[in-house]
Amino acid sequence: MRRALLGEIEGTCITRAKSEKIPHEYSTIVGIQESVHEILMNLKEIGLRSNLYGTCGAFICARGPGYVTAQDIISPPSVEIVDNTQHIARLTEPIDLCIGLQIERNRGYRYSIKRPNNFQDGSYPIDAVFMPVRNANHSIHSYGNGNERQEILFLEIWTNGSLTPKEALHEASRNLIDLFIPFLHAEEETLHLEYNRHKGTLPPLTFHDRLAKLRKNKKEIELKYIFIDQLELPPRIYNCLKRCNIHTLLDLLNKSQKDLMKIEDFRIEDVKQLLGILEKHFTID
Repeated sequence: MRRALLGEIEGTCITRAKSEKIPHEYSTIVGIQESVHEILMNLKEIGLRSNLYGTCGAFICARGPGYVTAQDIISPPSVEIVDNTQHIARLTEPIDLCIGLQIERNRGYRYSIKRPNNFQDGSYPIDAVFMPVRNANHSIHSYGNGNERQEILFLEIWTNGSLTPKEALHEASRNLIDLFIPFLHAEEETLHLEYNRHKGTLPPLTFHDRLAKLRKNKKEIELKYIFIDQLELPPRIYNCLKRCNIHTLLDLLNKSQKDLMKIEDFRIEDVKQLLGILEKHFTID
């Protein structure tokens, strides 16, 4: 669990900065108190929260004198700054500071490879610390008397603020469940083959009937432990379901077609596509 918390949860951070006025990483600029290297280190520490798929751009444009903080970062709506007061630089003279940023969502740690051709165009890679969980500890304590002693697990989780410890624990648990899903599918394929041997031709079913049939046929599976993240849904459908607190296959099967159509931006085409994905994964036709 500790390894899943520290290394398997996705996070968002700044991975590159670009400014044509900077000659090299260890230079200083007149009118800026910090060196370029210190500014890059400050950008590395900026906490971000997003639902990105890949990378996106952002930029900083500020005029001195004054302090440049995370609040001065102009980013897309999909990116949220955790702490707007985080320090970036101090401008001591009336000069303009303009920096282009690359923001990326990924997992783990990635050491930046500095190549000479990067510096020629004023582009500087930043060591990427995608891990939102900064530290995690655990301890086990016994309690009770005599033969009725039991154990209780304590988890201590520290994050960078982009998600709460509870959210981090939920995400890490889901990732661990994903590791064991192939074993569950292997058992389910065997059950499906046994079921098909005694199954006749059935008439076409409505959306609600087909989902009800899936729920009936899959009663051997703990549906609440199958998350919609494992269904490889298109980003738009996935985000619509998440906004309505539909996190597991059981949550989805408890919704009718009418319920799904009430979801904002959810179309009849999405319902059909969703059913097709369920058929692909679970063969409910």
